[in-house]
Amino acid sequence: MRITILCVGRVKEKYFAGAISEYMKRLTRYCRPEIIEVPDEKTPENAPPAVEQKIRETEGARLIGKMSPDAYRVALAIDGKMLSSEELSGFLSERMVRGVSHLEFLIGGSLGLSEEVLRKADFRLSFSRMTFPHQLMRVILLEQVYRGFKIMAGEPYHK
Repeated sequence: MRITILCVGRVKEKYFAGAISEYMKRLTRYCRPEIIEVPDEKTPENAPPAVEQKIRETEGARLIGKMSPDAYRVALAIDGKMLSSEELSGFLSERMVRGVSHLEFLIGGSLGLSEEVLRKADFRLSFSRMTFPHQLMRVILLEQVYRGFKIMAGEPYHK
């Protein structure tokens, strides 16, 4: 299975980059992981809602331009469905059984995903009602996908 994380912006902090690199390496045992980044837009301080909307749309158009036509798309969205680690493992397993060979996880920039990107998603996944920095979200997502594959394989993993 191919797992793509399609996201807005670059990871700037070395500690996030190190964790991302480690989980990408671990995941190669179970799938073909990749990260595709699109440029983010500078958000002015105290930007009015119309400016924020335009930024989401611009970043969203960039994400859409990189989407794979054959992928099953999972948007990370605060209003999405929350799953336990075991449920996420089941979700991954079920997609594989149904013949899905490419999962694409969509992570927006600091303002989130555009409505158009959300409409193109096959599933909306939430990790919490809290807001996380989009760079940290990559680490959390990768760790949970890795954990999901470990659970699926019946392999031990720390709790």
